[in-house]
Amino acid sequence: MLVINRQNLLSSNLLSENKKIMIYRTIILDVVLYGCETLLLTLRQECRLRAFENRVLRRIFGPKREKVTGEWIKLHKVHNLPNVIQMIKSRRMR
Repeated sequence: MLVINRQNLLSSNLLSENKKIMIYRTIILDVVLYGCETLLLTLRQECRLRAFENRVLRRIFGPKREKVTGEWIKLHKVHNLPNVIQMIKSRRMR
């Protein structure tokens, strides 16, 4: 029996990118966004959330650089994934 732990799930070759994105959107984002309506973000928390988001997306897609400039590509823009910080700010109670 093949066992995959939770850390290797997103970097596994056994799942397609579509399945990994579905796991990211349905499980990981729901956990991160739970209770965000009342959350007041500090600059440090925003940086930590961006780092977490980038880490998860790099596990799914791998690190990507532009061929011409060599700069790192923002993966959530390339794959039309929501930005966690913008989602939190849009869900915040007014």
